[in-house]
Formats: sequence, C-alpha cells, structure tokens
Amino acid sequence: MPPRTRKLLGAILLLIVIAIYSLLAMAAAIILQVNEANKTVELIYYVAAGLLWVLPAGWIIKWMQKS
Repeated sequence: MPPRTRKLLGAILLLIVIAIYSLLAMAAAIILQVNEANKTVELIYYVAAGLLWVLPAGWIIKWMQKS
C-alpha cells in the first residue's frame, strides 16, 4: 500500500476511533454515575478517560508510518 493511501486511511480511522471512544467514555461515565461520586474519583476517571485514547491512536500512527 502506498504511503499516501496508508496515511489517508489512518487519518480517517483516527477520526472514527476518537469519535467512537468519546461516545463510549461518555456512556461509561453516565452508567457509572461518575458525577455523583467523590470529586477525587471523578477527577481520576476523567484524567484516565482523557488519556486512554492515546493508546489506539499511537498504534494507528505507528501503522501509518510503516514503509
């Protein structure tokens, strides 16, 4: 696969993954009722949820950079 095509597909995949991840993180916060928990628990959840998307994004970017 040519690098330009791989980067285009990777960019589209990144947008899809981030959109789905944000919806899942929001649904998990609602189901777990994070806003009614202790403020420390709420902070930990949102920090973890805010950083966890980096793992799949890193894998996609690594795939995009392959020769």
